[in-house]
Amino acid sequence: MKLCRVIGPVVATAKHKAYAGRKLLSVQPVDEHGAATGSSFLAVDDVQAGPGDVVLVMQEGNGVRQLLKMGSQVPIRSLIVGIVDRVTVSA
Repeated sequence: MKLCRVIGPVVATAKHKAYAGRKLLSVQPVDEHGAATGSSFLAVDDVQAGPGDVVLVMQEGNGVRQLLKMGSQVPIRSLIVGIVDRVTVSA
């Protein structure tokens, strides 16, 4: 799983049927201090996250398929599975 910050929504007029009725968000990976790390990517929202929210993103195909209960051929790789309230780093 990756810790990310939601950048904003992505709108597509033409998309795969598996995305129908699902919110697609652009997310930016962040470290434990909130600093951006790596490139942004797209993720399907399963928890009603919004811009600025820090979220947990699952990027493992089998886990995503199990959570969405959509069978073996799901074209969704990244799924937002939780909104993070706080990150605590022990010294």
